Amino acid sequence: MVNLQMVAAWLRALQRVYAENREELTRLDADIGDGDHGINMDRGFTAVAAELDGGTPASIGQALKAAAMTLLRTVGGAAGPLYGTFFLRAASAAEGKESLGPGELAALFRLGLEGVKQRGQAQVGDKTMVDCLQPAVEALEQAASAGRDLQAVLAAGEAAAEAGARATVPLVARKGRASYLGERSIGHQDPGATSAWLLLRTARESWTGESSGNSAPGAAARHSEAGR
Repeated sequence: MVNLQMVAAWLRALQRVYAENREELTRLDADIGDGDHGINMDRGFTAVAAELDGGTPASIGQALKAAAMTLLRTVGGAAGPLYGTFFLRAASAAEGKESLGPGELAALFRLGLEGVKQRGQAQVGDKTMVDCLQPAVEALEQAASAGRDLQAVLAAGEAAAEAGARATVPLVARKGRASYLGERSIGHQDPGATSAWLLLRTARESWTGESSGNSAPGAAARHSEAGR
């Protein structure tokens, strides 16, 4: 079960993770976007951590809502509205709950995903964070429905998130600034899908206490570019 303290630890860990991956996310975004995704994610979750430092919210729902409102207030570009919406919808799934089991976590991520899809009007194949979140949520739901434990459910979600992020490399972008490039966006890993993968990876690490042995988030993209 995931409780309030664990959710707060996840949000704090995201500040560290996005700071560590700031340059990589910015590099990915510079290839096909505005070149500020890493900067924005670092800024936003630094603000989220500062909000938590001011006092831990009274519930899981309040913690997620506080993260949402902070991201909406501090993050520019598409990332603020999309991640803000993700956490705002996720907060509604946790309302009134003191802890979350595997099925409830899957439902939380499902609501977050649906919020992102509605806000960004994106579907799988558009080369966005949805290409990461959709398969990740489906994997979480399938593992939870099969009665697997928290560790196994989160591992399934993370693996699907990684595969989804890496699968954006050969896609043509159909949303955002990257869509202006048309076929020139092929061969680049989507930065939003990459930061979404980091979101899932950090959840697993924070809630199971196990670090990931996965390669760097942009490794597939660099390999693809080197081979062209």
